[in-house]
Amino acid sequence: MTTIESAGADVLDDLNWWTRPVAERDALFARLRAENPRPFVPELDLNGTPRGGGFWALTRLDDIKEVSKRPDDFRSGAGINIFDQPPRLKEYRGSIIDMDNPEHARQRRIVSRGFTAKTLEALREDVLHTSRDIIGAVAGRGECDFVTEVAALIPLRIVNNMMGIPRSQERFIFDQTNIIMAASDPEYVADQTPRGVAGAVMAAGERLAGLLQELAEDRIKAPKDDLITALVAARTEENLTPQELASFFILLVGAGNETTRNAIAHGLLALTRFPEQNRLWQSDLETHTARAVEELVRWSSPVLHMRRTVTRDGVRLGEQEFSAGDKVVLWYRSANQDEQYFADPTAFDITREPNPHVTFGSPGPHHCLGANLARLELSVAFRTLFELLPDIRAVGEPDPLRSNFLHGIKHLRAEFTPVAK
Repeated sequence: MTTIESAGADVLDDLNWWTRPVAERDALFARLRAENPRPFVPELDLNGTPRGGGFWALTRLDDIKEVSKRPDDFRSGAGINIFDQPPRLKEYRGSIIDMDNPEHARQRRIVSRGFTAKTLEALREDVLHTSRDIIGAVAGRGECDFVTEVAALIPLRIVNNMMGIPRSQERFIFDQTNIIMAASDPEYVADQTPRGVAGAVMAAGERLAGLLQELAEDRIKAPKDDLITALVAARTEENLTPQELASFFILLVGAGNETTRNAIAHGLLALTRFPEQNRLWQSDLETHTARAVEELVRWSSPVLHMRRTVTRDGVRLGEQEFSAGDKVVLWYRSANQDEQYFADPTAFDITREPNPHVTFGSPGPHHCLGANLARLELSVAFRTLFELLPDIRAVGEPDPLRSNFLHGIKHLRAEFTPVAK
């Protein structure tokens, strides 16, 4: 078994290693930041077998911020996952985060209509209603699977409401996005051969795309007051095509929901493991919620990495020179614990200030458009949780997702004093 002391950077592409205790992973990143902050890592396939090639692993916050600001040197359009995806597979796992300018700028400009400050403020009541409805549904039982019954449903339902997707499609969307975003875990895709995983992801993507293209064509004919209409049927502005909308929806409901879903799940873990921070937050919600949410997303780091690809020979990062086609992987989890910026980095501290985390990406063209939506969802969800289930706590160990892309929790048992809805 690989131990903390013996683990080398090569385990970063070993999916089984990512189901080991979080402390082991964080200890490795700490050692890399101190001793070898840009190691070269050979690529492995789904079963841990070398497949050729490799990547440079960036572990320090300064490097990740620098690369994020230089899209002409480090591009996203060649893929944001470590492995190179077939074009058809990439279509269902990327959208605007897998693009370079000018197409990236065009689609981001259109999509940003749905994430203005005015739009998000108008969503606040729906976020509150949705959180109360979902948390209230388990409140009388005294226990639940916090991930599948609470954390996963809140962002999924909010996004579906934004888009104008019928509630009858909620379970279907939940199941298909689990396949797309968690394909490396056998709970969601039983056949873990490369062919099996690729086939499952493409089939799930095609099913979701079919639903969204149908809804988009309907809105073009009969516009409604929802995000689908705003993106495909605006009368005086450029729109997404139905096909582009489908890819964006898979990004939003997949990657976007997974970020918030896992932040909520890890948040309950943090509040259970750091009870003094739980008491402090609940003692004054107005004072602590904004900073607590920033600390929650830093501590959880729901997206573990993003990849960039070097555009030409001679590109430099500090003293290191790269060649065209080199892969560099930005390990957000490591950057969010960089000792140069975060004291006692593995601790959960809701008073942490400043908190320059890169959970939503570093400032640059690919900084997450949905960051403020996630902040709104997390703020309202935890305030509602404290109101309805103030003594909720995680019980036992979380069931981790087998992935080195998402810091996911599949299942987490929670207990609380039952209350009437």
